[in-house]
Amino acid sequence: MVGIGQRLSTLSQNSGSKGGAGSRPSSKDGNKKNIWSSMLDSVASGKRLPEKNMIVLDPSDPRLPTEKKKGRVAPIANEFALGYTYQDVLDADQEDILARVSVYLLSDPSASFAPLLRPLLTPQTIPETLIVILLDWSSPWTWVRELREWIRLLRSVLISLDDETKLVMEEVMTEWRDRKRGLDVSGTGVPNSGGPVTIPLGPGEWDEGLGVPLCVVCQGADKIEKLEKEHGWREEEFDFILQFMRTILLKHGASLIYTTPFLANSLQSLIHSSLGIHSLLKRQSLKHNVIDRDKILVPANWDSWGKIRIIREGFDIEGVGNAWSIEIQDPPGTADPEENGETPEDGTSAVVIYEQTIRDPKRDSSAAHANSQANGNKIEIETEDMQTFLAKQLEVLEQLKAEDEKDRAAKKIPKQLEMSPNLDESGRVNEHIGPVQFNMGGIQVDADDMLRKLKEREANRTPKRETLSSSAADEKAHNQALANFFAGLVKKPGHAGHGGSPRSSPAPGSSST
Repeated sequence: MVGIGQRLSTLSQNSGSKGGAGSRPSSKDGNKKNIWSSMLDSVASGKRLPEKNMIVLDPSDPRLPTEKKKGRVAPIANEFALGYTYQDVLDADQEDILARVSVYLLSDPSASFAPLLRPLLTPQTIPETLIVILLDWSSPWTWVRELREWIRLLRSVLISLDDETKLVMEEVMTEWRDRKRGLDVSGTGVPNSGGPVTIPLGPGEWDEGLGVPLCVVCQGADKIEKLEKEHGWREEEFDFILQFMRTILLKHGASLIYTTPFLANSLQSLIHSSLGIHSLLKRQSLKHNVIDRDKILVPANWDSWGKIRIIREGFDIEGVGNAWSIEIQDPPGTADPEENGETPEDGTSAVVIYEQTIRDPKRDSSAAHANSQANGNKIEIETEDMQTFLAKQLEVLEQLKAEDEKDRAAKKIPKQLEMSPNLDESGRVNEHIGPVQFNMGGIQVDADDMLRKLKEREANRTPKRETLSSSAADEKAHNQALANFFAGLVKKPGHAGHGGSPRSSPAPGSSST
């Protein structure tokens, strides 16, 4: 019994020692696994791309029909209510990826699509989100109306978010407001080493901040020249559009840019700077441009009322700003007073103020046409039936034929003269036949041209001969006249018939002895 107990105790000790020895390597393996997992997680997080979001609001959506016609898939999936695609932003060397931008496209400002935008705005995504509103120069008279609908939709979405998201939105807007406005004095685009500079807000700045950065892109600026040539727009209209857009966008702290297809612009730099994407190899400077009317660029935190006023005098910047603040308070889908037959008071509707100056040329032409019809000055002509028109023309032709026959009967022209060929028939025949040519010594000669030149040469020679013969006769007559004159001087009148000399003739009055 004792031996058995000792043996059992020995086995238990051995098993315990084995178990203890086996537990140590297991703990070491566990530590190794934890080390490798932490290393892999750190490497994965290091290679993880920065995620950026861009919400594009485009009511026109002109790319879809073109892509469908070409049989290709549209770059943005805009066949649905909310389209999506993404794009990797490459560095200057086109090798390293700086960030991945997720692009969401919405083409209708209806309130029914507000639930589609709410999941995109979270406390994590708002600091990395940019909202872009696209407008087109094909219809600039609708810009303010479209902006109003989009702003109303965005306000309804942002107001419905939870408190945590709203706090993040306030922090983002505070950071944007406190950023240095514009560039440094040297113009290099590099911030000062002293850190960000806080400048007090001016009137009309950030009065209606949305909580998310906003950028308005007016595309198709090449149509400005068409509006100027075909519809008679002048610099006053373009300046009014620029002043109005800058005034209402200043209240939201938004940026504005005009772009032209197939021409270089600063749109990419503006979007990258708004999303916080900076190249590690090449620093891109963003400079404002308010001089070239087709290359306008107004960055965020740069504009002010003073800069807007100097464009053109007479613009009511305070009235436009107040009217815009009142008008965007309504929920999306609110009907306009003018659509209900009501006339809003002056200064209460920013859309009415804008559309009173920037009118649709087609609507103006249709109104002018309606007024002309009301006054009896019709532009259109009513056409009659073709057979009726031809019957009337036949009667006119018959009447003219009868008048011609009466004139011939009154003049009584012989039939021989009527049937005689015209003198110009030879010329017509020559026109049909063409010039007669023959080969002379290997040279193609025009017979008519040669005959004409010979006739001209002969005609030039005949006057010369006549002048030579007439000049010779004149010289002979002149010489004969001179000879007769001198002969008359030698001869005396009294003795012309005797032929004696004047010395042998006696003097008059003497007598002969």
